[in-house]
Amino acid sequence: MKFGLFYEHQLPRPWTDDSEHKLLKDALEQVELADRLGIDHVWEVEHHFLEEYSHSSAPEVFLAAASQRTSRIRLGHGIVQLPFAFNHTARVAERIATLDLVSDGRVDFGTGEASSEAELGGFLIDRNRKRDQWAEALDAVTRMFVESPFAGYAGEFFEMPVREVVPKPLQKPHPPLWVACSRRETIHLAATKGIGALSFSFVEADEARHWVDDYYATIASEACVPGGFAVNPNLAVVLPMMCHADEQTAIDRGIDGAHFFGYSLGHYYAFGSHRPGRTDIWDEFQRNREAYGFARPIAARTGQVLGAQLFEKGIGSLRGAIGTPDQVRHLLRAYAEVGVDQVIFVSQAGTNRHEDICESLELFAREVMPEFHEGEEAREKAKLERLAPAIEAALARREPAREAPETVMKPVLGF
Repeated sequence: MKFGLFYEHQLPRPWTDDSEHKLLKDALEQVELADRLGIDHVWEVEHHFLEEYSHSSAPEVFLAAASQRTSRIRLGHGIVQLPFAFNHTARVAERIATLDLVSDGRVDFGTGEASSEAELGGFLIDRNRKRDQWAEALDAVTRMFVESPFAGYAGEFFEMPVREVVPKPLQKPHPPLWVACSRRETIHLAATKGIGALSFSFVEADEARHWVDDYYATIASEACVPGGFAVNPNLAVVLPMMCHADEQTAIDRGIDGAHFFGYSLGHYYAFGSHRPGRTDIWDEFQRNREAYGFARPIAARTGQVLGAQLFEKGIGSLRGAIGTPDQVRHLLRAYAEVGVDQVIFVSQAGTNRHEDICESLELFAREVMPEFHEGEEAREKAKLERLAPAIEAALARREPAREAPETVMKPVLGF
């Protein structure tokens, strides 16, 4: 099984003039450390206007900086928002290809459509049509990667004439494709398009088993018509993580951050009433956390078997992979056994300290990760060999790259 780190760049209030600067510099140090430790991926979101929850509005800049401080860790956009008011499709293709070149071919291209009203409303995007825009943009951007010149596009939402979109990515035909998923039906959609599923909901291993089974069954079926020009059969899940030899210390260092992550997510996507620049989510979290299922007394009990959620009297309390190496190892074995390909850890959350995150990563890499990396190359090879006939059949169902009509552009004088 592979492992990744997930960054929202959380920044609870109160802020100082240096808060965002320190946040980003600490995150770069953590990614550099993860690269040295052998962690497989770093995933960076794109969000806009989600103060406290996510200050990651320019992931391409952060990942470019990370690319020059690392040598092997894969750089994942988790995700680029594809509806057209967020990002012009040609600009997405140019940025992804450039990052792939400067990183020596280490990019994973996660895609999505956003769902918070703060973002959709801020960019005046129709919620009812955002999925259709995502699908159209995914088709167009992958064609820009492989068509030379790009043969143009005349869709419902996007129109562009013939142009040579440069540069082209180093990975051929393009970087691995993923999509953000929060529900089982979105994971099924990912499989129908032959792209990786980034599950950003905190799902238990038993539930993940059903997601994995359906995902791989769909990849192998005639329902799979690739959204790109390669198939990326992978399913990843996200968990909070803080590892320490002493369980109580792990809890003290990580549980409040994990709970703030879940609470602030709910604030923007489920139950919150937000006044831009005024609402103090951290303050509300401290006062209201238990009412929304983030009961510290439940999650902070020692000696428990770890899980994505812990329940008592119908109240869920997020715990995830917060505990000792043995506890974390036991939890990860459950995900590996049901066929999850990658577990992505959220450690930079709430007010979790940079020093504690680094210490946790070092302990995890030393005492837990080797068991799961051992044999991973052989497992991945066997999986791809098993899926090879299905992947070949799926790609045959995909409309191929097009030949562009001859186009002549003449300069127009004037400045």
